[in-house]
Amino acid sequence: MKQSSKSNMHRRTKFPFSFSSSSPLILLLALIFVIRMAESVPSTADSSSTASVQIVYTERPQDEEPEAYHIRTLASVLGSEDAAKEALLYSYKAAASGFSAKLTPQQVEQISKLPGVLQVVPSKKLQLHTGPGIGRLH
Repeated sequence: MKQSSKSNMHRRTKFPFSFSSSSPLILLLALIFVIRMAESVPSTADSSSTASVQIVYTERPQDEEPEAYHIRTLASVLGSEDAAKEALLYSYKAAASGFSAKLTPQQVEQISKLPGVLQVVPSKKLQLHTGPGIGRLH
């Protein structure tokens, strides 16, 4: 009787998997986790050269079309009229004078110093919210 209880004490528990066969799976999952974490950390090297949409407010041009003035202003920073036309997203002419364009932080700094440029701000998408009854016509 004593021998059977001793043999039960030394008996190993059986798992549906063995740790040696699951090691590659655990390693793969750990690698995926590390890669995902690394992707979520913003890179400081990339952020200094990444272009983002900016809205550039300018004085109203006196002797030329607003869009031509906007392209000329943008070309003075980007180096050519073709580059300015490619970067220009929209030219504002009615309520305000200005334009939106994809600019790097260095280009924002340069264009901010130009005569006739009033302000440069990042473009933001805003979500409009309506409450119950607002905007409903009966």
